[in-house]
Amino acid sequence: MVVTLSGPTTEPTSAADLDPAAGEVAPPDCSIARALGVIGDRWTILIMRDAFRGIRRFDDFRRDLDIARPVLADRLRKLVDAGVMVKRRYQTHPERFEYRLTPMGMELSPALVALMRWGDRWLNDGHPPTILVHEPCGSELEQGFWCRTCQQTFSPGDIASRHPHSDPHTDHDPDHDPATGATR
Repeated sequence: MVVTLSGPTTEPTSAADLDPAAGEVAPPDCSIARALGVIGDRWTILIMRDAFRGIRRFDDFRRDLDIARPVLADRLRKLVDAGVMVKRRYQTHPERFEYRLTPMGMELSPALVALMRWGDRWLNDGHPPTILVHEPCGSELEQGFWCRTCQQTFSPGDIASRHPHSDPHTDHDPDHDPATGATR
C-alpha cells in the first residue's frame, strides 16, 4: 500500500517514487497509511472539521477556511470519491451543491477530537481549549479507551497491536512495558 497525498506534493506517490536507500518504504498493510491517503493533508482535515461543525456549502467552506477555490474543489471531490462525503444538489438554477458527511465520514469524529485535544495540550498558543459537551445534558465529554470485557477505561500504554491471525498469548513485545507505554 502506497500513500498518495492529495494535491501537489514532493512526497512519493507510487512505489517507483520511493527511495529505499533513504529509508522510504511502502507500508504493506497499514490502515493508518491508507487513512492518510484519504484525509492526510491540512486542507482535508480542516474541511472535515468544518463539516462536523455543520458547514455544508462550498462558499461557506471557502469563507471559513480562506481556501482557494481550486484547492477546495479538489479536496471535496476527493472526499466524495473516497465515500467520506456525499455531494447533493440543493438548488437547480443556478445549480448548487452541498457536501454532507457519510457514515464513513462520521466515524472520523473520534480521530478529529483526539487531534484537537492533542493540539490543545501540546501546541497551545494561549487560547483556551475547545470544550465539547453532550448536547442533551450539557456535560463535558471525555475521550478515552474502554474495554468491554474488563468494563474499565485505560491508557494508550495498555494497548498492544498484533496481527489478526496471531496468538494473543505468545505474540507480544518483551521490551514493551504496558504500565508506562515505554519501550525498554
